[in-house]
Amino acid sequence: MRVIAGHLKGRNIKAVPGKKTRPTSDKVKEAIFHKLGPFFVGGTCLDLFAGSGALGIEAISRGIEHTTFIDKSSQSIKTIHQNIKQLQVCNQCTVFRNDVLKGIKIIGKKQLQYDLILVDPPYEDVSYEKVLHSIEFYNLLQPGGKLYIESGSIDAVVFNAAYFSILFEKTYSSTTSVMILERKPVTCTKD
Repeated sequence: MRVIAGHLKGRNIKAVPGKKTRPTSDKVKEAIFHKLGPFFVGGTCLDLFAGSGALGIEAISRGIEHTTFIDKSSQSIKTIHQNIKQLQVCNQCTVFRNDVLKGIKIIGKKQLQYDLILVDPPYEDVSYEKVLHSIEFYNLLQPGGKLYIESGSIDAVVFNAAYFSILFEKTYSSTTSVMILERKPVTCTKD
């Protein structure tokens, strides 16, 4: 695996050993970041189910100022630490070993918000609806912020259409679909 674009372009990223993680292909990564940015002027990113950290690192390479990585696997956390050290971006990263829903709750209690949230879980092991509801409940995405979801092509991704709008949706193979949502602006109501 490698970084596709930005100041770390061409640098290698270690994959998590074993078969429990499924790296996003370079083709899909390039396509989604083209839709997300493709480059950023600062901002913060939350990489959920981070695996090797490849997506959050790609965001840093393309201009995101800071990425928070969350994964429950000790092997994934070890790999993320190796990758960010090798790429010399440790000062732009925070890494948590935790279940994603618990991690979201901890971040939510700190009232943190992000410009970009990446959701790329093991397809069969997650309730997308619970993850998206938690992101909304804890108000983790800035108004106008973008949320990337990678799912199995047969998985239904249910979200609140009053909170999110779809910017992009595509099925890339018999096993992979992607969706980019944007948080709708906050509207004020008159009394």
